[in-house]
Amino acid sequence: MSTRICIVGDELVAGVGDARGMGWVGRVAARTRAEEPPAFFTLAVPGETSTALAGRWESECNRRFGKEPGHLVVAPGCADLEHGISLARSRLNLANVLDDAASRAIPTFVVGPPPRPGASETGLAGLSEAYADVCGRRRVPYVETFAPLRSHEQWQADVAAGDGVHPGQAGYGLLAWLVLHNGWHSWLGLPEEN
Repeated sequence: MSTRICIVGDELVAGVGDARGMGWVGRVAARTRAEEPPAFFTLAVPGETSTALAGRWESECNRRFGKEPGHLVVAPGCADLEHGISLARSRLNLANVLDDAASRAIPTFVVGPPPRPGASETGLAGLSEAYADVCGRRRVPYVETFAPLRSHEQWQADVAAGDGVHPGQAGYGLLAWLVLHNGWHSWLGLPEEN
């Protein structure tokens, strides 16, 4: 049976705004070449906070994993900032997810929140740094998306050209590139992409 990968996060996990319907997850899946290609399960909830994500990931993933523990990708968005969740609580929520997954021997990979119009740049930078620290302490791969995209002209233009909130094809392509070039293949035990 192929590896099952559950991806939990906000609407960016589902590719909202992408005319091709692939989002970053579909693009990463298309570039993940293995003898037995992994099965990807996107479990997105629009505008989800880290508190809500921490409360649902296990029951939703258990139904997809079956008897064999699969792999978990956590992609929290910026909703914690909108809902006034403290940085300490956001850190704790992610730490709890990672610790619970580790106790069940579920390999975990985290994709940080990218820049979003209307979200505080300072707040998002702090949230991303906090998530990176939580992952670093646990030796869980973390993909920083905020810093490389905050001033990226193509990212900004792509978001502006769509609904003004979500990226389109080019933006999701940038997110996929960041994931693919920051430890994705080695996390899955596959040779690095050329």
